[in-house]
Amino acid sequence: MASSKPLAKFWEWGRNIICVGRNYAEHAKEMKNALPSEPLFFLKPSSAYVREGDPIIKPYYCNNLHHEVELGVVIGKKAHAVSQKAAMDYVAGYALCLDMTARDTQAECKKKGLPWTLAKGFNTSCPISDFVPKEKIPDPHKLQIWLKVNGELRQEGETSSMIFSIPYIISYISEIITLEEGDLILTGSPKGVSAVQEHDEIQAGIHGILSMQFKVAQQSRQT
Repeated sequence: MASSKPLAKFWEWGRNIICVGRNYAEHAKEMKNALPSEPLFFLKPSSAYVREGDPIIKPYYCNNLHHEVELGVVIGKKAHAVSQKAAMDYVAGYALCLDMTARDTQAECKKKGLPWTLAKGFNTSCPISDFVPKEKIPDPHKLQIWLKVNGELRQEGETSSMIFSIPYIISYISEIITLEEGDLILTGSPKGVSAVQEHDEIQAGIHGILSMQFKVAQQSRQT
């Protein structure tokens, strides 16, 4: 797919991060959430991106930071109200992503009926791998994604278990939000989400394709 900008570094210039929640039935069950009838999605700012070599920063207000490993879809051209049939034509490639979540903050937001921004949109809340061109993943619904903390396997799931397929997600979102070149869609997390602490080492991967590693650090509040 021809691009006016380097898609291999989409995180440097891509504007939107759109995250789909509760897209794996077992994860929805472990969070005691009902299965969605339509995709549930929320946004992260582009400042949420963090690359391997830099730490994931646990926010000062968070006492329960959770990992959620997800397949990310990188959009290669403007997509407005596209059909499911045409949706994959708008995909440039993929990345492995973590949706870091301040779970205690999210619970408070839910209780008060407030947005999830504090829980989902803080700096470094979207660690990402290298870009994987579309040609290297013939079928994104036939992947195994996994995550370990300090060498212990916490999450492992098949992308075939998604409730909503990638074409459905792209079509659905593009009717509401016009997708732009370099935008990233996070497609949901399999079961096994759990807490991480300062100094923990997180490893995650797409089986047979790539892996990445991050360390967790604690934010110090400015006085």
